[in-house]
Amino acid sequence: MEIKGLDYNTQREALLLPEYGREIQKMVDHAVTLPTREERLRCAKTIVRLMETKIPHIRDNADYEQALWDHLYLMSHKQLDIDWPFDISNADVINAKPKPMAIPQEHTHLRHYGHLVEELFQKLKTMEPGEERDELTRLTANQMKRDLALWGRGSMDNEKVADDLARFTDGVIQLDLANFTFTPVKMNEEPKRNNKRKK
Repeated sequence: MEIKGLDYNTQREALLLPEYGREIQKMVDHAVTLPTREERLRCAKTIVRLMETKIPHIRDNADYEQALWDHLYLMSHKQLDIDWPFDISNADVINAKPKPMAIPQEHTHLRHYGHLVEELFQKLKTMEPGEERDELTRLTANQMKRDLALWGRGSMDNEKVADDLARFTDGVIQLDLANFTFTPVKMNEEPKRNNKRKK
């Protein structure tokens, strides 16, 4: 059913900055049509004060006045011819979309251990024997055990960790399970359900 005189937002021009509302946009459109630069500037200053009341939290920013004038410039579709009190040359940055993030293309061969553990294997292969390598071996072995526990849904095999550590470091690291103590791995337990009904 169509009723004469009703004006729906869906039939109107989309707002560039909808946070200011359609009335402010109409004021900006009116300011563009004023005959003299003085009138346009006076009108623009009034509009900026109204814009500030629409989103008062903008005052939290140190350069909020610059932002308001940038917004006004964009809302006028860059048609407002005035002596701008702020440099509006970078106003378009507001609408610029960020560049898409690059997706890492490195392929992880050992998905259950992950790429970082693979890097640790490479590091261990090149380190000289000593306390530093022993400590990194301890940290790596414990991380491998945690990864196995998560990947294998609770399966934590010390011999599997020792075997993998030797294999992926080309035999450089030999874990002595008789003398090596793993840090206990605590699996997250599901919360107990309370089946008692409230009376």
